[in-house]
Amino acid sequence: MKILFLYTELADYTIACCHELAKQAEVHIVRWPVNKEAPFQFEFRNLNIYSKQDFDQKTLKEKINSIRPDKIICSGWIDKDYLQIVSTYYKKIPTIIALDTQWRGNLKQRLACLLSRFLILNRFSHAWVPGNRQKEYALKLGFKSQQISVGFYSCDTDRFNAYYEEFKNKKQLNFPKRFLFVGRYYDFKGISELWKAFIELQNESESEWELWCCGTGTISAVEHKKIKHFGFVQPAALKEIISETGVFVLPSNFEPWGVVVHEYASAGYPLLLSNAVGAKEDFLNENENGYSFQSQNVAQLKIALKKIINSSDKELFLMAETSHRLAQAITPNKWVKNLLNMKL
Repeated sequence: MKILFLYTELADYTIACCHELAKQAEVHIVRWPVNKEAPFQFEFRNLNIYSKQDFDQKTLKEKINSIRPDKIICSGWIDKDYLQIVSTYYKKIPTIIALDTQWRGNLKQRLACLLSRFLILNRFSHAWVPGNRQKEYALKLGFKSQQISVGFYSCDTDRFNAYYEEFKNKKQLNFPKRFLFVGRYYDFKGISELWKAFIELQNESESEWELWCCGTGTISAVEHKKIKHFGFVQPAALKEIISETGVFVLPSNFEPWGVVVHEYASAGYPLLLSNAVGAKEDFLNENENGYSFQSQNVAQLKIALKKIINSSDKELFLMAETSHRLAQAITPNKWVKNLLNMKL
């Protein structure tokens, strides 16, 4: 079987899933250039990779026709060249749109629903989404429930489960008093609110807890004696940071899913997530393995941070175990089975 991905921005976790798929199928991936703000260094094994910038519309179509794919997965409907290619295969093979946008009911989405039968439903036989918020949107676009599969995003569970196993004894003995943020330094990630909440807590009642941040972006890093910045960190270089940190925080104001949540749940982290984070629905059980808070609400974020600070090592480790268990609901192996089961 030949599987073709028409992709925009590749990520390390997508490649992990495709490596698993390559054990059972021939995998071809057309991709956009690597994002300069997330310059992942990929290791491709048994995958056929093509840069879209190396083709014009005609030569790209010729290349794909030569592959003769059995299934096509297209990331969204933003790329017009991809849409034209998909339309030629519609009703001949499964043509699958990967959609991670949550239903919000705004004017743009309502317009997309009105135009869907001319732009989407006449090209795609299936929709593949991360979770229920995205499934709601797919239903409103006109896909039937049996045409929609959830579980589109999976982290590299082998890697992050291994981190959990390697460091769990160390963390059980002495749980690291360090919050961890991994993401881009943009307003929509809520990073400024996180810094403000953490600094205010330290000013009100200084604790031993620190905040470690990995990422780059347009917002300048705040300076504080208990906040450390590491810049963009390649996934393979995260091991040392994971060994020294304990609780994952994602305060996003906008986060359709957030595979990073799955990664740190798998690695055994209690979670602090804003209500905007889509992955919260699968990986956070309120009061069991972490806490949620209203996005952009510094007061609520402070309360969540304080709950963690006031927790014992034993309580934190039990939360870590729960996160790790919940993370096994989605794996690259299950992702592959999901994809292979999609048929016309």
